[in-house]
Amino acid sequence: MAENARLYSKGRVLGFARSKHNQYCDTSLIKLEGVQTTQDARFYLGKRVAYVYHAKREKNGSKLRVIWGRIARTHGTSGVVRARFRKNLPPKVFGASVRVMLYPSNI
Repeated sequence: MAENARLYSKGRVLGFARSKHNQYCDTSLIKLEGVQTTQDARFYLGKRVAYVYHAKREKNGSKLRVIWGRIARTHGTSGVVRARFRKNLPPKVFGASVRVMLYPSNI
């Protein structure tokens, strides 16, 4: 195995799920890297998602923090998925990258 091999896939936070008038802050839309169709996105259903960020103050010897979530279902036809996080993502993370872990596996 090569050094610095990534054990996760990348995704990008697009925003919250919404309708014309309402915004659903408990559901985030994530575009998965290299996924173009709904059929490709189905592989990622149930996978865990981590939004990793840096905080100013150390906690337990680290400045890193993580908000964990899970991919719930697909959204549209272009490889976008809906994810629910334990704590709703703040709007400042729109456009930020997330890590999509390749577990739990159903292969």
